Amino acid sequence: MLLRLHAQPKKIALLIQQNFRVGLYTASLLFACPAFAESISYAQAEQSILKDSYSTQANQALQQSAQLQAEAIKGLGLPRVDLNVRAYAFHNEVDLPLDSFKNNLEQTLSQGINDRINQENLPSTISDPLKQGLNQTIHSGIGLFPDSANVILEDQVIRPTVSMLMPLYTGGLTSSTKEIAHLRAQRSQLNTKQQQDVQRFELIQAYFNAQLQKQLLASSQSNFNAMQTHYSNALKLEHQGFISKGQRMQFEVAKNNAERNVQNATANFRSSLFQLNNLLQRSQITELSTPLFVNSSQNQNLNALLKSYPEQSALIQKMQMDTQLANANVKVQSAAKKPNLFAFGEYSLDEKQNWIVGVAARYNLFSGVNNNKNVQAAELQRYASELMTERTKQEVENIIYSSYNEMTSAQQSHQLLQQNVQAAQENLRIQTLSLKEDMGTATQVIDAQNSLNALKSEMALNAYKYVMSLATLLQSHGSIEQFQNYVSQSNTSYIR
Repeated sequence: MLLRLHAQPKKIALLIQQNFRVGLYTASLLFACPAFAESISYAQAEQSILKDSYSTQANQALQQSAQLQAEAIKGLGLPRVDLNVRAYAFHNEVDLPLDSFKNNLEQTLSQGINDRINQENLPSTISDPLKQGLNQTIHSGIGLFPDSANVILEDQVIRPTVSMLMPLYTGGLTSSTKEIAHLRAQRSQLNTKQQQDVQRFELIQAYFNAQLQKQLLASSQSNFNAMQTHYSNALKLEHQGFISKGQRMQFEVAKNNAERNVQNATANFRSSLFQLNNLLQRSQITELSTPLFVNSSQNQNLNALLKSYPEQSALIQKMQMDTQLANANVKVQSAAKKPNLFAFGEYSLDEKQNWIVGVAARYNLFSGVNNNKNVQAAELQRYASELMTERTKQEVENIIYSSYNEMTSAQQSHQLLQQNVQAAQENLRIQTLSLKEDMGTATQVIDAQNSLNALKSEMALNAYKYVMSLATLLQSHGSIEQFQNYVSQSNTSYIR
């Protein structure tokens, strides 16, 4: 059947206007992109975010800090040697009683003189008066001394010394402190791994969301182009009298709705690209070379995942290490109840070279702190940490189980959607021919076109669901670094 088109000027102008709108949408996408467009694959994006992101740099700094703190106290328990310098001046005023000194001096002098006279073997008539006179003289002389003396001592001293202090027994405090620092360094490494896993998950979400929005935009644009073609054909058929004006207007409404969907999809795609650029600290990424995908075969075993995740998950390992830290804290609190034993020594570096060595023991009798209650509190914290670890395991197992089922469901849905798309394409072809042969209606063509577009969009959404279920499963299990292996797996269906 030969169709002739006698287009009216008004209809021609309308067609030109509609084609102009399509051009505007295409131009808006082009001009919205930076002048130097950049294409990036998921592998490149992952490498970038793990190397340059703010979170990565912050966690690296924290990990280095914890490691340095652990290394700083490796020598804890060794002797502490200090160089001390004391510079001081002193003034001391003392009243000294001299009575005892005077008596002792008088007795000593008198005894000495008496013994000397006795050695001369003088007659008693001579020696006795001599002794009495001399003793009286000594007594009178001693009496000239005051009964007390005021002594003032003043000096300025600079005294350098070397001192040593070495703990011999601390009740386990030294070893527990080292253990805590070592555990914190290990925990910091686990925290870095967990943060990297979180960044991978965020990147997967942002990257493949942008791919999803790109597919939805392409589907909307394809639907708009198809509706534009249907509308153009409807104008011809109306002019030739094959369809009514009402049927032609149905195509016009459908075209306008498709145009509105393109506008919304464009805005969503721009937003998703901005979020991805912002996450990667870029501004020029406009093309993503890794498409949405669905793996046809299931390489994971649910029972194996549920059994192996405690050894893989950084979160569970961190919580187990928190329990070890709480146990070390119990030892620290218990050490406060035990005595401490120290060896000490000091040597003077001045000309006197005085020195002292010894051993000191200390046992606290009362400090206002109830150490027994501190130990009980630390034991309760350890118990709570054990319980929270078990509770977290339950939650992780629930996530693994549900994400595994969602991933399997998405795989099955993908196969059915592929079949439905083929059927929808054939149905659209049949309905279009029926309308031209005046055996169908505009509504049937529009419904068939919308159904095909909905299926294409649903395929993209289902692929995104699969990707996110896979990412959730791997992150919960602690093996999200293996995500890249699934992208390039054999028997994989890509949504382009």
